[in-house]
Amino acid sequence: MIKTLLLTTLIVAICMVLMAVTILLKKNGRFPNIHVGSNKEMRKRGIKCVEAQDKDARRDNPHAIPEREK
Repeated sequence: MIKTLLLTTLIVAICMVLMAVTILLKKNGRFPNIHVGSNKEMRKRGIKCVEAQDKDARRDNPHAIPEREK
């Protein structure tokens, strides 16, 4: 049991180091921004992230017709 736990911890640590190599070795190394809203091609096609769509849906529509109460 302890051997399996140590082996798993070692594998996870190695994977973390390998994923961070490019970030650590580049001059201005940063994590890539994979957010939908910052992608030029997605913006060209009018695709927004869920947060932006929710914000747009909650905005009051100035052209909305007021409903009558019964």
